[in-house]
Parts: sequence; C-alpha cells; structure tokens
Amino acid sequence: MLAGVWLAYFSFGVVQGGIPPLVTPVSQDLGLSRSAMGTVLGAWPFVYILVAIPAGALIDRFSLRLTIASGVALIALSGLLRSIATDYPTMLIAVMVFGIGGPFISIGAPKLISIWFNAHQRGRAMGIYLTAPALGRILVLSTSNSILMPMFGYSWRWTLSVFSGVALATAIVWLILAKEHPSRENDGQSKDLWGSMKVFPELLNIPLIKITLLIVLGMFLFNHGTNNWMPAILTDKGISFSRAGALAAIPVAMGAVGAVVVPQIVKPNNRRKMLVIGFLVTACTSGALIILSSGPFLWIDLALQGLASRGIMPIIMLILIDAAGSKKTGAAGGLYFTSGEIGGVLGPVLLGISSDLLGGFNSGLLVLAAMCILLALASTALRNSSEKALIARN
Repeated sequence: MLAGVWLAYFSFGVVQGGIPPLVTPVSQDLGLSRSAMGTVLGAWPFVYILVAIPAGALIDRFSLRLTIASGVALIALSGLLRSIATDYPTMLIAVMVFGIGGPFISIGAPKLISIWFNAHQRGRAMGIYLTAPALGRILVLSTSNSILMPMFGYSWRWTLSVFSGVALATAIVWLILAKEHPSRENDGQSKDLWGSMKVFPELLNIPLIKITLLIVLGMFLFNHGTNNWMPAILTDKGISFSRAGALAAIPVAMGAVGAVVVPQIVKPNNRRKMLVIGFLVTACTSGALIILSSGPFLWIDLALQGLASRGIMPIIMLILIDAAGSKKTGAAGGLYFTSGEIGGVLGPVLLGISSDLLGGFNSGLLVLAAMCILLALASTALRNSSEKALIARN
C-alpha cells in the first residue's frame, strides 16, 4: 500500500511540475505574460480549495482504492489537456482539472498512513511517501529541457503528453496493488456525504488546528511560489534554461531528504522548535537568493531552502493527525489542504504579478522572507495549544 500511494503521489509531482521548466516556451507560444502565467500556475490550487473539504469527507467514507485511482486518472487527464491547449482559457481549464483530482491523492495519502501504520511507524511512512512528489518534480526539472525537449524537436506539447502518460500508467498500477484495510471493510460508517460534513466545525474548535491552518497557508504560499517560479528566477540571473532546471531541482531534492529524515529525528515534544527553526532558515535563504547569482553559495542556499521549507511539512501533518485522530484524518487533511492551497494560489500569482510590475523577483523574495519570520513567531504558539487540542479531542 505504501508503494502504491508513493507511485500515485509521484505522478502528482510529475504532472504538477510539468509547466515550470517550460514556462518560457509555453508562454511564448500561447502569448502569456508572467502575470497571466502566474494565474495559470495558481489555477489548480484555486480549484483544490473548493474540492478539498468534500474530498476529505468522501475519503473518510469510501474506498481509498477507488478515490485515489480517480484522483490519479484526473491528473492524467489534466496533463493531456495541457499538451493540446491552444490559448490562455484552454490552458487555464487544463490546469484546473488537476485541482479536482489532486485532493484525492494528497488527502488520501495521510488517511492511508493513519490506517495502515501505527503511531510509531507513521513518521517514517509519511516521510517516505512525501519523497514521491519531490522526486517526480526532480525528474521533470532534470529531463524536460535537457532530454525530452530535444528528443521531441523542442515541442513542449509532446513533453507534457509524456508526463500525462506517466500518471495514466500509475493509475493502472495503483488499481492492481491497492486493497482495503480489514478495519474499513465493515466499519458501519454512513456514506452520507452531507451528514459527514459536521466533523469540520468540530475540528475547527480545536485551537491547535486553527493555528496550524494559518501556518499551513503561509508554508504553501512560499513553496508553491518558489516551486513554480524557481527556473525563471534563476534564468533572470543569466543562467541557461537547462542549467536553471538542474539548479531548481536542488531544493526539491533536499526537500525529499528532509521529508524522510526530519519526522524520524524530531520527537513529538520538539516539533514546535523544529517549525521555528525551519521557518527562520527559510527566511534567510529567501533573502540570500536575492544577492546570490552563481557558484557554490547559490547551491548551498538552494539546498538549505529545500531542506527547511519542505522538511517541516510532515511535522505539521503529524500534528494534525495527533489532534484529529485516525478516524478524522481525511477531514483534517481536507482542512489542511484547503487552507494550504489558498497559499498555493497566492504564491505563484503574487510572484508573477510583482515580477511584471517591479521588473524582477527580488521584491517578491523579500516579502516571502518577511512572511517566514512571522510564521516562525506563529509556531511558538503551538505548544500552548497542544494540551487544549488533546482535551478537546477527548
């Protein structure tokens, strides 16, 4: 089951990461400004916001095998529609389709972990599956401009269609591998979606979850903004397209390492400290990216940024699982990703608009650094809320 959900999340990263390394040829071919491309990059998180909560309720009530398979099939469709888009509206719609399928994967994955693994195994299992989207994006960043584009006569359409094929193959493999946990086969839960929605107000009454959702919003704003625009940020420094793609893979790769290592070495009573440190390091690396243009210091900065900003993601999800309980993990995941993808929309859009208005990404990076400092301060409140969260849940 862990291998299957890893593959599903891998295809998520492949399709989601398909456009960023191809921003320049896609924008030139479709006649899109950076502001317009920013809205395209932020289109799927916008739809995700609307779908995440009902998707979380559905995942708590229905088969993970079918819900995750549906999600992977929809992101494969999104990849295909991107490859045949002819203008701004058709590309926008193509990316929006991803936002319908994505929640069933990213919310279904922690639900699967909470069911199939005990409390001592969850950190390691979550760290393992969180490497999947990162490795998917690394594959895309490292092969798009250096291998696939030359192979297909520099056709970004054929390149994106390959990524769609990866997702379609993954959906088939998932259906072969997946099975239902015995505890869910006859759990007697109601299949009424609207009746199950009452769990969301209950979760929002937990102070820990309220604070965590605010932190999640800022974390996603930073990660989505930098993930989508990093190749362009680097090319603005005079770096070639193929080399910028390789350098942009550094924070993604180190994020994958952080997702595996951090949840295993950080004890539950040290999670708050880890968040504070992670956000402060992220703030420093964002500011340093303004002045660094090449060389080993740029590589180190990108590596630290990925390790810090992506490494704390499983920590926050573990906090939510503990606060909500395994039976409500789907609903908690719905809230997590609804809040997060608000930031997922704002990140790419704001960086794109600020680049057009101010002639570059430096001002946007400075704002992101300031935001991370504020998130570090917000993280200090988690310790005082954790005991209240446990009391409310019990």
